[in-house]
Amino acid sequence: MAEIGKDLKKARQLLEQGSLVAIPTETVYGLAGNALSSAAVASIFKVKNRPQFDPLIVHIPDLESAKKYVIEIPGEAQELSQKFWPGPLTLLLKRKPVIPDLVTSGLDTVGIRCPDHSLTRQLLNELDFPLAAPSANPFGYVSPVTPEHVQEQLGRDIEYILDGGPCTIGIESTIIGFDQNSPVIYRLGGLSVEAIESTVGKVSVQLHSASNPMAPGQLKSHYAPKKKLILGNIDKLTIKHFHEKVGVLSFQQEYPEFHQQVLSQRGDLDEAAQNLFNALRVLDKLPIDLIIAELVPDTGLGRAINDRLKRAAAQ
Repeated sequence: MAEIGKDLKKARQLLEQGSLVAIPTETVYGLAGNALSSAAVASIFKVKNRPQFDPLIVHIPDLESAKKYVIEIPGEAQELSQKFWPGPLTLLLKRKPVIPDLVTSGLDTVGIRCPDHSLTRQLLNELDFPLAAPSANPFGYVSPVTPEHVQEQLGRDIEYILDGGPCTIGIESTIIGFDQNSPVIYRLGGLSVEAIESTVGKVSVQLHSASNPMAPGQLKSHYAPKKKLILGNIDKLTIKHFHEKVGVLSFQQEYPEFHQQVLSQRGDLDEAAQNLFNALRVLDKLPIDLIIAELVPDTGLGRAINDRLKRAAAQ
């Protein structure tokens, strides 16, 4: 199994040797490798069993570093990065040739972000290359938000997990690209649409579910537990499935007669986002036949939570 620890020197040495290391961010734990090394990037795809048509995000320590890897940073991209970096925002920008085709699945754009985690930012500042780092879990499964989640599923395939504690946001970054310099959201995430629009004005949202995505997290079925997940009205669904062993994932309401995970008893969407992936993992391990879940209010981070739930429920 992988070693879990806070040894930055060891993490750096492994990455410099071309090995993979799980790293903490404010969103989820990432499976990191040298983004400029096609061999290291290929290892990421192999360990995750991730299809190579699904591009990766590149992690950097600051905005100045981005200029080494992208051709230009449009004005609104600069505004957003200055306000929200470090943070749960990924910018989809035209890449320079130094970024391997494998990272971007052959696309001419690359997702770049500066994570808001002191340990990982220190690591990035000590490296002379950026890190490609999708979520540190098998492809399509629930994302990891603690070192133990990574250990459970990838511990046999990697040597080291950098322990940064539980993730504070708990869902992936929001991905924004630029169509003729106008911002477009390609993945809902830990930065709300409202926060983005308060900076750059109205943005469009294009959450494609294609087999050739423009950005990570756009496939129709994703973030899914192994148990079947059904979305809808919990009261009606528990009656319909009364003959099955059911687990319930609710926003606020208690269902004491069932195995249950409540995302936020006080109705806080930020807390619900932080708890989402752990709650799905807990239910997935219980002796139940299926998980019944409901959507949360579709505002703020609720939009990103609902996006994850819909993809987790997709067959």
